[in-house]
Amino acid sequence: MPHKITLTGSATGSLREYDRYVAFDMREKGSPSAPKGLKKSTFISYTVFVAKKAFNKTGLTKKSIMHEKILIQGEPTLDIPIDECPGEVGVICFQITVLPNKNDKEKNQSEEQKEPKQEVSASSEASQNTKPQKQEEQAPVSQPVAKEEKKEIKPIQPEVQQAPTEEKKAEEKKTTLSNQPKGTQDLLNFDDIIVPEEFLKTRPNPEKTQKVIDFVKRTGRLDEPLTIEKESKILKDGYRRYVVAKTIKMAKVPVVYEYHK
Repeated sequence: MPHKITLTGSATGSLREYDRYVAFDMREKGSPSAPKGLKKSTFISYTVFVAKKAFNKTGLTKKSIMHEKILIQGEPTLDIPIDECPGEVGVICFQITVLPNKNDKEKNQSEEQKEPKQEVSASSEASQNTKPQKQEEQAPVSQPVAKEEKKEIKPIQPEVQQAPTEEKKAEEKKTTLSNQPKGTQDLLNFDDIIVPEEFLKTRPNPEKTQKVIDFVKRTGRLDEPLTIEKESKILKDGYRRYVVAKTIKMAKVPVVYEYHK
């Protein structure tokens, strides 16, 4: 019986096109608990190969594949050249399916809940607008009213001045991260990263490690970000790229945060 494999998640790298097929990278985390006496499984990186006809039917693009959640069903292979398969395991895809996004469902539900609230607020605003009109008809306009209008205008000025500074900071952060590999959330000091003992006991594949070193020397950046736990700064995935960054003496490295549950 042939080996079967199922993957769920989003692409962690850019889409690569070939003559009759496309390829992209994915990764999955193992089970959080392992039988007694065995080590816990860590992240495993995969390189998925999909026929162009099957990929075009999904409606995915180079940009959307980084954000859409997909389901891959296929068979593992070890016969793909290293240049085309940067992942630890190659997967020949027989079926690819785009899964619905949970965020979209939550947005639709929240919008449906907001609609009746907006109607109630509109009616309350209308009632408030009718009250001042009646008061203006009954009483003449006095000077204190003009002072109240001036007080309402003054708090708006500092908000307008703060907005451009916040936008500039956001733009500066986007430009720095845009020069890093896709999926990068932040740049972290190399010395702040804590490496577990289970990683230190392993030795990455020398050929793939040299390939990453050549890529950094050619482009000036890593090919993928490291996965770091947000609070503890513990390395969760990407030990090969950590070794490369240590060899080249990189001060900061691109990271993707994993929040502790």
